[in-house]
Amino acid sequence: MTDSAETRFRTSLLEENDGPPVNPTDNRTMGEIIAARFSRRGFLKGSLAVSAIAATVSPLALVAADDARATEGSAFKFDELEAGIDEKHHVAPGYDADVLLRWGDPLFADSPEFDPTRQSAEAQAKQFGYNNDYVGYIPIGGSAEHGLLVVNHEYTNPHLMFPGIVNIVEKDGKKAAEVAPLSKEQVDVEMAAHGGTIVEIRKQGGKWQVVRDGKLNRRIMSTTAMALSGPVAGHDRVKTNADPSGTKVIGTLNNCAGGVTPWGTYVMAEENIHGYFSGELPEGHKEAANYKRLGIPEGAYEWGAHYDRFNLSKEPNEPNRFGWIVEVDVNDPNSVPRKRTAMGRFKHEGAESIVARDGRVVFYLGDDERFDYVYKFVTSGMFNPNDRAANMNLLDNGTLHVAKFAEDGSLEWMPIVFGQGPLTAENGFAGQADVLIETRRAADLLGATKMDRPEDIQPNAGNGKVYVMLTNNSKRKADQVDAANPRAANAFGHIIEIVEDGGDFTAAKGKWEVLLKCGDPSVADVGATFSTATTANGWFGMPDNCAVDSAGRLWVATDGQGPKATGRTDGLWAVDTDGAARATSKLFFRVPIGAEMCGPLFAPDDQTAFVSVQHPGDGGEDWEGFGRPSYYEDPSTRWPDFKPDMPVRPSVVAITRQGGGKIGL
Repeated sequence: MTDSAETRFRTSLLEENDGPPVNPTDNRTMGEIIAARFSRRGFLKGSLAVSAIAATVSPLALVAADDARATEGSAFKFDELEAGIDEKHHVAPGYDADVLLRWGDPLFADSPEFDPTRQSAEAQAKQFGYNNDYVGYIPIGGSAEHGLLVVNHEYTNPHLMFPGIVNIVEKDGKKAAEVAPLSKEQVDVEMAAHGGTIVEIRKQGGKWQVVRDGKLNRRIMSTTAMALSGPVAGHDRVKTNADPSGTKVIGTLNNCAGGVTPWGTYVMAEENIHGYFSGELPEGHKEAANYKRLGIPEGAYEWGAHYDRFNLSKEPNEPNRFGWIVEVDVNDPNSVPRKRTAMGRFKHEGAESIVARDGRVVFYLGDDERFDYVYKFVTSGMFNPNDRAANMNLLDNGTLHVAKFAEDGSLEWMPIVFGQGPLTAENGFAGQADVLIETRRAADLLGATKMDRPEDIQPNAGNGKVYVMLTNNSKRKADQVDAANPRAANAFGHIIEIVEDGGDFTAAKGKWEVLLKCGDPSVADVGATFSTATTANGWFGMPDNCAVDSAGRLWVATDGQGPKATGRTDGLWAVDTDGAARATSKLFFRVPIGAEMCGPLFAPDDQTAFVSVQHPGDGGEDWEGFGRPSYYEDPSTRWPDFKPDMPVRPSVVAITRQGGGKIGL
């Protein structure tokens, strides 16, 4: 197989796809700061002070003593689901989990039906895309039962998409999978399967349905014409042969978590852009250090073999046109999506927002890579709830900040502004456009705190707090740890809780606390800190996406669990954040083997939870029920009890309570 095909297959099946850590600075890691903070506070006494994270018992369990006080005060009243591993969706008793959309489902009146053996870019452009991640809901006429579902399509798994591309061969007496190189036609299908979907949905008879002829239905793809706006638009570093103006971009890539703005637009976060570029920069090219900081090129995709814009030797500036936040006006299916460069360029995970007291809008942004940073963007202008048009360019003007966490529990949001501190010409920045193109380097120079893969970050209007999902950091080495520091090779991640000064989300300072250190509390060396009321089904690892429902309750989705990591599949957990039940977690929904749990999203009335089931069946080869690496070569060999309606395609699932009512109560 080609090097890129081999890399792609290996990355998809066996490794996390965020790439190697590329932060070269000696900025302090979040683990070091957490550990130092616990040490300063005397959080653990005597022999238990060996480590706050690798403790022999749970620190929160010590604080809470040994009573089962949490269950009575929990905000969640559902009967907990049992954790496990199999090839099906499972939801808590008393709830239904219905597949609403799957990869290839028709979106328009003239869309062809899905046929995995006859795929084409033309067909895919009219069908639901692949590997759905973020899910958002925009009401039509203010309705909680009729609206637009907006969904990101992050990336593609060709070994699961294309029949016959995977061959099982014998190597050294063992079976191995080989993936054939992709044809141009298959690459075109991949390109059409990326991006996002906007689709009208309606609840009828208690069940959600797709409105196939909805006038606002739309596919956004890696071939969709877009505009660069904000400080970087027109800059020399984003000009290409195809776009000498530096203002027009073709497509969006690797859209992970995202958001919906208060004015009802859809924002898509471009994350792992490094994998799409191949080739080599001309020797001595000025972008070499910039691209190295982002891991470019990785060459996991084969697009550069067919399209010059993904080949660095032919279009060296093209990567600077990706890694942004993209805003889409869903009310106009012909609108041009805009890449809002004022919000910075990095591996964006999420863009959740909240309106501050003074009317400015605050977006929280994670840079999903080991040892990278947490950001927030504060608009210069104020949100006008009575004039949607007045809000349409709010994202072109504002201040991006990066977080610095201190040992005493304080937090500083440092502005990323040209001319302030080290962000000057002496350090290679000629203006704000340079600072934003190289957001990571700017944050390095400011001394931001190196985090353990910052993913979704969710503000909570109910209690004024902000929740930061930190998935894991398996690359932290033992020599970065001492007796007071957290664990090396942080396999399970943790959740940080932020309180902004005065409850003002625009504040320059705040306080932070660890809400949860994740993993199995019954394994002493893990040092997880769930409450003592959390059951054997309730703990989780690898927090990734999250949501806060209208009641202010936190729901956490995971990415990376499986037979080897945790002995359970990924899923959706309800987590108490306040009162006596704080740090209690309960399992609500779990996905098939190999799938990642994305979303989640609650309808405005909290009577539906939309969740995104990404790449079911990918990885997990150590599970004995796992079959061949391609669904469509011979599905009867994949699972012995295979049925046509099994969840073998990426899908959006609508969860409702039997008989109606709010989720989780």
